Amino acid sequence: MVKTNKYILWFGETRKADIALVGGKNASSGEMFSLLTKKGVNVPDGFSITTKAYWHYLKENKIDGKLKEIFSDFDPDNIADVRQRGKAARDAIMNGIMPSDLEQAIYLAYKKMEAKYGARTSVAVRSSGVTEDQPGASFAGQFESFLNTTGQTDLLLAVKKCFASGFNDRAIVYRREKGFSQTASALSVGVQKMVRSDLASSGIIFTLDSESGFRDVVLINSIWGVGELIVKGRITADQFYVFKPALKQGYKSIIIKNLGRKNKKYVFSKSGGLKEEPVLPANQLKFSLTDEEILKLAKWAVIIEEHYKCPQDIEWAKDGKTGGLFIVQSRPETVQSTKGKMVYEEYQLKTSQKPIIEGIAVGDKIGSGRARVISDIKKISDFKKGDVLVAKMTDPDWMMVMRLASAIITDEGSRICHAAIVSRELGIPCVVGARVATKKIKNGRMVTVDCTQGSQGRIYDGQVDFKVIKHNLTRLPKLKTKIMLNIGAPDIAFKTSFLPNDGVGLARIEFILADKIRVHPLALYHYNRLKAAAENTKLIKEIDEITVEHKDKKEFFVKELAEGIAQIAAAFYPKEVIVRFSDFKTNEYRNLLAGELFEGEESNPMLGFRGASRYLDKEFQPAFLMECQAIKRVRDVFGLKNVSVMVPFCRTLEEGRGVMGLINAAGLKRGPKPVKVFVMCEIPSNVILADEFLKIFDGMSIGSNDLSQLILGVDRDNSRIALGRDERNPAVKEMLKQVISVCRAKKKYCGICGQAPSDFPDFAQFLVKQGIESISLNPDSVIKTILALARHQIPVTSRVNGRIKGEAA
Repeated sequence: MVKTNKYILWFGETRKADIALVGGKNASSGEMFSLLTKKGVNVPDGFSITTKAYWHYLKENKIDGKLKEIFSDFDPDNIADVRQRGKAARDAIMNGIMPSDLEQAIYLAYKKMEAKYGARTSVAVRSSGVTEDQPGASFAGQFESFLNTTGQTDLLLAVKKCFASGFNDRAIVYRREKGFSQTASALSVGVQKMVRSDLASSGIIFTLDSESGFRDVVLINSIWGVGELIVKGRITADQFYVFKPALKQGYKSIIIKNLGRKNKKYVFSKSGGLKEEPVLPANQLKFSLTDEEILKLAKWAVIIEEHYKCPQDIEWAKDGKTGGLFIVQSRPETVQSTKGKMVYEEYQLKTSQKPIIEGIAVGDKIGSGRARVISDIKKISDFKKGDVLVAKMTDPDWMMVMRLASAIITDEGSRICHAAIVSRELGIPCVVGARVATKKIKNGRMVTVDCTQGSQGRIYDGQVDFKVIKHNLTRLPKLKTKIMLNIGAPDIAFKTSFLPNDGVGLARIEFILADKIRVHPLALYHYNRLKAAAENTKLIKEIDEITVEHKDKKEFFVKELAEGIAQIAAAFYPKEVIVRFSDFKTNEYRNLLAGELFEGEESNPMLGFRGASRYLDKEFQPAFLMECQAIKRVRDVFGLKNVSVMVPFCRTLEEGRGVMGLINAAGLKRGPKPVKVFVMCEIPSNVILADEFLKIFDGMSIGSNDLSQLILGVDRDNSRIALGRDERNPAVKEMLKQVISVCRAKKKYCGICGQAPSDFPDFAQFLVKQGIESISLNPDSVIKTILALARHQIPVTSRVNGRIKGEAA
């Protein structure tokens, strides 16, 4: 720890322990510049104007006494009072005169920067509070920064503005909320060499998933130009998820790459500061980082996180002149990393009502209240506690009303815009990017905001009832039978991983096909042939709009499918994730774009062209082999060896052997850890010939929905006879007893992934008594099923293997 009366300290002179002298932001910059550059992390040089300088400035101008008077009896809940006192404090600071000795110290430090980097070096001037960037109180966005500052005059003015920003209205409110004194906390100012990201790209890194708190990923957000635009929410950043465990093993583990909507950027203005420019159309369709750059940033992020021993929120920039990457700031992540993960909150909203608006969900909660549509920050005085804030977009000046809101809705924005960042910290639901919310929602109308359905946020008209159930995961009973999960949507995988579980017994890829890919796989495979036909002009345009950044349409299919599977596999790593190959029926494939070109019509698709028979069909086979390529990429490129696969609706032994031949040909059974291949047990032939099927496959997973319909002769899609299909029927139970017994005798895996155990606790109890190895449940049934099994005192010896993510394995 430095002990000094200096007004200037260079980054190389300070460490993280020097917060009292240089504030949280500068202390971190000093720590990284001094220590992490030795580990290969690039950090631009700079200096701190210390808190000694701040107090010197206030005392020389007799401002310290004025501030105590200003805040002697103010009302933090009175917006007008906060504004009045904040302005008085800022005016007092801005009207002060820079003491000559402090001015000289700043001037000499800047001259050293010019000697190192050139005349009129462009610098970033950032406020750095002594209570800032701490776990539990980030102060992110509360103070001011001034970028592309050049020359002594502009630098001194920027320093005064930074001092004054300590009394922004938002900072005053935030200080009060966190219990800090208004006048006892000092500011430091950081002066750092600007990286020419205006000629390249920049962004934000989280060393965990910012929505769920899942810690095994690095999340990189990237845009063209200077990063200040990223939190304004008017563009959507490129997003990259890198899986940490595989990254450390040397894999190129970029498991997700999402192209953003980057049509604007900030660049340096010749007169100083920043200006907005359009992004060239060609660059809008390009990722703003290469794979090599993504992996380098991810490795640096891991180094920084391991150094600080807690999750980090990092700012980075790429220099367009040199091509170099730099870390410009790092602070503790203060939202997800401070939550207690031993309590699992379950929000339940059941309604047949259709949402009036949809957008991007932030968080995983539900909130309701009277909508307050605010078009201008000047009109916030009417906002009341419990209202739902509806605005085009927010910035730090909106903090006063955001803290009172039960939910937030904005027309613009992404998951890293200001509204999203603040709502996470406040713990309230938020829907950003709703586009027409300010026009469609009536002021004063009751609305309900639902962020529990994955990435899609929904706004309902009126007050829709919901309930919140809190589960203490430390108090759950311990079971012998493995409890696994059924997962369809990759977006919910990270959050769901916090449930007690032994992995995923069924990962359905149909959601990825319908929601992310949306085009029939054969249309992508035969894209060039379709494009050559004149009658397909409209169709080709629609495919191009969906696959916008991919000239190779087969690669689009493999990429999207691999990334969706990888998100689920990463969430539960190293526990097993069983991925079922596609099980769409003909009518469902027809619903995909161009589906009618490749699919006929069947009177009963449930019993038709599906599963193994489809994979072996010469026309469809290329699509199945693309699925195999996606699985191979997940395992061999991303390093997720915990993925196994499952073949659905395999009617005969010949089909089983044929599909295994294709899987072998795709290379999935090669290498030191070949993929395990299971078969769905959902046809009576699977039970009757279980001995023979187990010679082909590594085990069986019971699909109770199809098996019961085929045993009982009931069409599960026919509502008139649906009540006749019940998995608890004695005939179904006899079949299940038989297949579980055969699998146990052969020492092969036997699980169940059908709906019945999620619906009927007594059916789950029956399966446990038969000695089934695992029961795979819908996420909303896990807790109640564990409790039901424990209540009936089924013999148990070991615990549910549900490691809480973020803890040591």
